Amino acid sequence: MAAPGRYRSTRGQCRSIRTLVGAASCRPPQAALLRPSRLFPLSVYTFGRAQTMAGHRIFAMSFASIYPLYLAKVERKGHTKDEVDEVITWLTGYDEVSMEKAIANEVTLEDFFAEAPGLNPNTPLITGLICGIRVEEIEDPLMQQIRYMDKLVDEVARGKKMSSILRGTT
Repeated sequence: MAAPGRYRSTRGQCRSIRTLVGAASCRPPQAALLRPSRLFPLSVYTFGRAQTMAGHRIFAMSFASIYPLYLAKVERKGHTKDEVDEVITWLTGYDEVSMEKAIANEVTLEDFFAEAPGLNPNTPLITGLICGIRVEEIEDPLMQQIRYMDKLVDEVARGKKMSSILRGTT
């Protein structure tokens, strides 16, 4: 059997990884170190990054970091901050003052939705694709709420009528 750091070629000779890779390093590539193992069964590995099952990394992002991106997207398409505020208020129940407070305190998206005064009962009427995924089929309730917000902002940016975006209620 070949020694550690060595492999047996098909022709029977032993060659070191160093001769195959070059003189730079004998260590295995970093990607090989990021694979799941029996030691870390509660990790999900995506795109080379470890992520715990407790939550997606977007849950820890602050609402203050997402909100300006929503505004930039909508304003780039010729719409206003008031329209974005209206759909977020409709979805979460936040008024303008409490939303500004959440932005100032840099509340995470998880806390933003957990502390929401009241989610709109018509949210199940929000359907369609966002990032190639059907919003109504998302199993995690928090991820679904975040995607609902994304969907509403996308509809504002596309120029859909506000009465249609708010699902018939104003």
